[in-house]
Amino acid sequence: MPLLLFVQMAHADQPADSQWLVLASPFVWAPSMSGQAALGGVNTKVDVPFADVWENLSSVFMGNLELTNRTLGFYVDGVHAKTDQSERVYGRKLGLAITQSTLAVGAYYRAYEYELGGETIFGEPRAWRIEPTAGVRWTKLSTKLHIDSLGFSTKKKTEWSDPFIGLRMHADLTDRWTLSGETDTGGLDTSSKKTWNAQGYLGYRLYLADHPTIIRVGYRVLAQNYRTTDFTGNTFKYDVTQRGPVLGLSMRF
Repeated sequence: MPLLLFVQMAHADQPADSQWLVLASPFVWAPSMSGQAALGGVNTKVDVPFADVWENLSSVFMGNLELTNRTLGFYVDGVHAKTDQSERVYGRKLGLAITQSTLAVGAYYRAYEYELGGETIFGEPRAWRIEPTAGVRWTKLSTKLHIDSLGFSTKKKTEWSDPFIGLRMHADLTDRWTLSGETDTGGLDTSSKKTWNAQGYLGYRLYLADHPTIIRVGYRVLAQNYRTTDFTGNTFKYDVTQRGPVLGLSMRF
């Protein structure tokens, strides 16, 4: 089950608004996959519907580490997923395995904050916050294509980096309920690599074992389009969208 840990590392005599917090956030994501891939001159459809996620998903992990003083923040966000699928093309069974690791490093600034009145159950002012963000996303991709009936197998490993810009939002709906979201777009430096990322969460505050905790449920979409040349001289294409629910538990220590 997703787990989001908030660890405060600040001196007690610092003003609350200037205290630096470390937020460590491991959690699990259950994404479906759809799109197109081309490798070794063979084009194939990437199709892992949500109903088949657990059958085709070998492993998946999402994690986030953040350092913030409530005005300025820095973060590292990672996703690792491995899937296997098979389909029939011209009467032959074709297998496709994809292993993808994505790491985004960025910073954000709290550009706007509007107090909504009252406090959360954690003793903090309720507010609506908007935070522009920018950074760089690194992706490592490994694809393997095989047609057993022909004894054909080929694979491709590649990696790329692309800058991104985006926006984060957080709103305290009540003293317990929260709504947060983020969207960003990358690949601004070239037409051969494009990325779009969006995620949103509904959270509920409570105390577990005397620790401030937020239970979260949400949804994330990560779409990437990358093209290059493979070892055969043909175009290697990865145009895939991953989307699915996220469940989480946010705890502050």
